[in-house]
Amino acid sequence: MIIGKTIEEINVGDKDFTEKTITETDVYLYAGITGDFNPAHINQAYAEGTMFKGRIAHGMLTAGLISQVLGMKLPGPGTIYLSQELKFQRPVRIGDTIHAEVEVEEVIKEKNRVVLKTTCKNQNDEVVLDGKAVVLAPKN
Repeated sequence: MIIGKTIEEINVGDKDFTEKTITETDVYLYAGITGDFNPAHINQAYAEGTMFKGRIAHGMLTAGLISQVLGMKLPGPGTIYLSQELKFQRPVRIGDTIHAEVEVEEVIKEKNRVVLKTTCKNQNDEVVLDGKAVVLAPKN
């Protein structure tokens, strides 16, 4: 079994990331899984009439990339999500490449908790999402 970093292996300033180009398929699959068929995401004609002038990806689809980093990289497998604060800064469009990064801000050894800054940027280095996560680190 693969286990991520334990609380003893995590330090303030540790970082990791993932990158993904958001596709039309991603948006439709996310809509199907969640039942969120908001026309801003799936109906081009409707979306052209919105403030975004076209379809945008679900905000939580972008936030899911943060979950990937936490669950698979830092701290990694065995991590338990406790909370997440999110602030959506810009829309994510189909075709955008998102760089999702987490950075350790605080390690609370006595509670086995890690506080991380969470940020997603697009291919233009513009922040599209930022926030803070609290997780339980994996145990051996």
